[in-house]
Amino acid sequence: MAMMQGVQKNTLYVGGLAEEVNESILHAAFIPFGDIKDVKTPLDQATQKHRSFGFVTFLERDDAASAMDNMDGAELYGRVLTVNYALPERIKGGEQGWAAQPIWADADTWFERQQQEEEMRRIEAENRAAMQAAEDLHRKQVAEQREGEKEEEVEIRDDPMAQAEAEVLQQSNQ
Repeated sequence: MAMMQGVQKNTLYVGGLAEEVNESILHAAFIPFGDIKDVKTPLDQATQKHRSFGFVTFLERDDAASAMDNMDGAELYGRVLTVNYALPERIKGGEQGWAAQPIWADADTWFERQQQEEEMRRIEAENRAAMQAAEDLHRKQVAEQREGEKEEEVEIRDDPMAQAEAEVLQQSNQ
């Protein structure tokens, strides 16, 4: 019975409708099973004809069950009908683009996700700032080190005694 959770047990899906079948004919075909609350045949927006299926909503669940048992596989206007319990109407919106509930139903989780995303952006910004500071410090240290090397080179070039010592050091390292 876990599969039946999202099912509307007093509304039936009726598939395989012939083009000639309208809501009145569908109503007449299902009224022997009990009082009908509503009959709908959704229209194709381009052709303004029904899309070969419809929905019949009974006042009582038992009447819907009886109609399904008797009409599934039955013929109407030369076409074999498929009759099942209808799934809940899908409303545009929700996280996946379609939902069985209105868009505001997931508002609490939406706000929660927004707060989490904002926190992540804040942490990422802090990390970027820390990385930038570390890179700036490293560049400064490298620049200072290079500046110190240049000063040593200048000192060696200006002092003949220091040049001689540097040459001796180089020869001894080889």
